[in-house]
Amino acid sequence: MRIIRLIGKMSVFLFISFIIIITGLYLYAYLSPKLELRTAGQYYIYDKDDLLVYQGSSTSKWVSLEDINYNLINAVISVEDKNFYEHHGFDYLRIAKAMYLNIKNGKITQGASTISQQYVKNIFLDFSTTWKRKIEEAFLTLELEVHYTKDEILEGYLNTINYGQGNFGIGNASRYYFNKDPIDLTLEEALILAGIPNSPENYNPVANYDLAIKRAKVVANSMVQNGYLKEEELNNLFQEKIEIYGKSREENLDMLMYYQDAVLSELKSISTIPEELLKKGGIQIYTYLDIDAQKMLEENILNYLENKDLQSASIVIDPNTGGVIALSGGVSYTESQFNRATQAKRQVGSAMKPFLYYGALEDGMTSASTFNSKYTTFTLSNGNTYSPKNYGSVYANKEITMAEAIAVSDNVFAVKTNMFLGEDKLVETAKKVGIEADLSAIPSLALGTGEMSMLDLARGYTTLATGGYKQTVGLIRKVVDSNGNVLYEKDDTKDLVLNMNYTYILTEMLTGTTNSQFKDYAYPTALTIASKLSRKYAIKTGTTDSDFWIAGYNPDIVMLTWVGKDDNSSLDANDSYISKNIWADTVEDILKNSEERWYETPENVVGVILDAVSGKPTNDVTKATLFYFVKGTENIINSEYVSKEDDVSN
Repeated sequence: MRIIRLIGKMSVFLFISFIIIITGLYLYAYLSPKLELRTAGQYYIYDKDDLLVYQGSSTSKWVSLEDINYNLINAVISVEDKNFYEHHGFDYLRIAKAMYLNIKNGKITQGASTISQQYVKNIFLDFSTTWKRKIEEAFLTLELEVHYTKDEILEGYLNTINYGQGNFGIGNASRYYFNKDPIDLTLEEALILAGIPNSPENYNPVANYDLAIKRAKVVANSMVQNGYLKEEELNNLFQEKIEIYGKSREENLDMLMYYQDAVLSELKSISTIPEELLKKGGIQIYTYLDIDAQKMLEENILNYLENKDLQSASIVIDPNTGGVIALSGGVSYTESQFNRATQAKRQVGSAMKPFLYYGALEDGMTSASTFNSKYTTFTLSNGNTYSPKNYGSVYANKEITMAEAIAVSDNVFAVKTNMFLGEDKLVETAKKVGIEADLSAIPSLALGTGEMSMLDLARGYTTLATGGYKQTVGLIRKVVDSNGNVLYEKDDTKDLVLNMNYTYILTEMLTGTTNSQFKDYAYPTALTIASKLSRKYAIKTGTTDSDFWIAGYNPDIVMLTWVGKDDNSSLDANDSYISKNIWADTVEDILKNSEERWYETPENVVGVILDAVSGKPTNDVTKATLFYFVKGTENIINSEYVSKEDDVSN
């Protein structure tokens, strides 16, 4: 009896304590500053001309609750939080039930988040599951509930929830999937939209129509159970296929979402912007985006890849500012949100070689320096051997110049150069030009076996394109808060990190990839696009078993393009034309109406007409091309490099 009375007293004590604690928490929440919902977590992204291209959490317009079809509202409440209008932020009975079922099943099979909790998580918090984040979510939910009505909370939730395909908010989602305003949705369309937020990538009807309909039927059943729908109405649903619109009314720039994602990722990396300001929202982000260049890039990618089982990524940069003016992280953002331009780290193949040859020029070699291009087995310092192969196992079996080695992308020449210089030299040069990847000083690094992101590689090429000036490469030029205060401006400082003489010589050698006079035992690697190019470009291609790269520049543009497969499976060599043509068509489209420019020859550099293949003086104009040298080195006999070849190979 005493035990029963003790238990009773303890229960009463715990109950009263619970009430006091809850009351105290709600009072604390009430006295806290009111959360700003319409700007919370919201961003406004502007292009290079300060025109708005992205508003809110991808929401183009805030839709009032009275302008949303009642079927959609009822569907959302039924499937997400049937007691929404009864609880005060937390559904305690639902929480208890979920805990019981999860314990019974030995794993998490059911959640208990209310609409209020989901709303708070979406606009203020990340998606981690730490206790700190859970506690923060609870406090913010209380603040939300005491400062806003249920209708205001539901309205905010519907305007910020993720509906897949880059659509946040019911306004965007309704127009994207069904080409109509939310008030005009049919019951079936409302059911489809209400089902998406549970798993936006899987349940949106563009990515997977059948799964979307299956989920919509689950939503419909919940409406029947909660009295929003009659049984006979349920039986008549989805008798015919629902027409899906699947694009924006204004512009179907699907790949633009990759640019926007990259902007938000860069924004979060800016350490000078306090995290609380990012959560507060209302942030105005001014970018370097050139919407016309973005359109041209997307059109060219689709032109060559729309019906191919391949992926692609591209970055276009203005070297005068270091600003990314266009970007694509894949063929279709609809099908995959993984950004291959910024997130993927891949081997870059021979696109690494320009940094090798800059180091060689700096070390005293010239454009006419030679090595013997033949099948070679290198004996390494650890006793191992290494036998690099040329593409197609084709070798010159003779002395070739550095200029020809670049033009035809000779691998043996590259590895001999790397080992002659010392493998640390290439790593040092890569760091010098701005490449941040952790690269290993090994012989094969000359062939691009080090992995890096496209954006990282683009930093290095931008340094070459400026004549040796390293600068910050990025998408954001300025960030302003909701009160007009400038939070960040891109640092436009340019540091001269390369010798302009050698940079110019290297840039001229990279034009050889489209020069037919270098046709010899192999063809210049970009010769197939030479007829498309109306002006000079410094170009380098790169090929691995699973990657096709092309990187090129002139004073007005830097562009890199990759084509391959996410699973690193082998590519058909016949598809190597795709990356080159995307690159050529895009740079030509972008520069079509601009004045042609090239680099001014430095005072200390001289051009000498030599045989393109042998690098020796010639009177045959059909074989002659300009080789560039630092003055005083044009007449040096380069046999010293040949004689030292035995130092690095067998």
